[in-house]
Amino acid sequence: MDRRDCAEAVSETTEPLLKVTGLQKHFPIKKGLLQRQTGAVKAVDGIDFEVYPGETLGVVGESGCGKSTMGRLITRLLEPTGGTIEFEGTDISHLGVAKMRPLRRDVQMIFQDPYGSLNPRHTVGAIVSAPFKLQGVEPEGGVKKEVQRLLGLVGLNPEHYNRYPHEFSGGQRQRIGIARALALKPKLVVADEPVSALDVSIQAQVVNLLDDLQEELGLTYVIIAHDLSVIRHVSDRIAVMYLGKVVELADRKSLYESPMHPYTRALMSAVPIPDPRRRGQKNDRILLTGDVPSPIAPPPGCRFHTRCWKATELCKTQEPPLLELRPGQRVACHHPENAENAAGLTVPAARESVEVALTKKPEPEAPAQDTTDEPAPEASPEATPES
Repeated sequence: MDRRDCAEAVSETTEPLLKVTGLQKHFPIKKGLLQRQTGAVKAVDGIDFEVYPGETLGVVGESGCGKSTMGRLITRLLEPTGGTIEFEGTDISHLGVAKMRPLRRDVQMIFQDPYGSLNPRHTVGAIVSAPFKLQGVEPEGGVKKEVQRLLGLVGLNPEHYNRYPHEFSGGQRQRIGIARALALKPKLVVADEPVSALDVSIQAQVVNLLDDLQEELGLTYVIIAHDLSVIRHVSDRIAVMYLGKVVELADRKSLYESPMHPYTRALMSAVPIPDPRRRGQKNDRILLTGDVPSPIAPPPGCRFHTRCWKATELCKTQEPPLLELRPGQRVACHHPENAENAAGLTVPAARESVEVALTKKPEPEAPAQDTTDEPAPEASPEATPES
């Protein structure tokens, strides 16, 4: 808890380590003999967030919402379609391979599959030492000594240096991937579902390992996961994604105690509560109707309106901006949950933006005004005070 409080204090006084603005990634759909583009899968479609030094940003959402694509974009394993990615104030959105190579030391990734992310033909020593060879780094005491130190750091035996990945369990393989990611002492580590392929008992070990390494090495994490209990345990702030968009971004306490976006509330209601005294009581789980819309043709307006129980005509026609409705809690919703608690804390800029959005509500009636004469616009300002 002390580290969480320190991270929140740092975020208020320092510049972000990573800043993402309007980030997009559209995968083209090509058909026909000439492979002409007929559409695009909008995996990530305009997201904004910051990550501060020493903190952990958790990213949650349903499968297919663009979490893993976002992780590969900020590590520049994928080329963004639009938007900017700033690392320590430098725009790295479209840097070439040669210019990105030095930055690989500072930005590393832990992959989701501990089985597919390790080359079965290489020994553990060759896998963990690969970053040193690729970057031309000669650690003090030699590569082998440093690799053995890293293996001990993640809870493995240094004698495992000459073994192959098939000789290890899933949790041990994930530890090998973590050791490889930490080899060059990075500043930012993106962990894509680091415990999803592991047993529950092993999950706790890996999560605690990541937490301990952060305190010991001063790491900054972006952790992508489905398990909301894992995210709650490791994160300082949490971003909720839906269909390529960030719909809510808040600190851990605010998000879990008082979620403001209906989708976030539905996610929180799905978390099982291990309390036998609740047996037979009314289930408070929110069941969303319908399927997730296709990212090829997302619905207009708010992308969640097709499954939202609070949707109105405004939600169907206008996309809600991501506004700070509470200090540190940003929400993209025209009708947020728990709004009565946030009314007195809404910042003026957010209130003005909401009022501007609400004044645009009558726009669908525009065709009816086309039948009026030219003097009608002059008469409309006089009619407004009378009403």
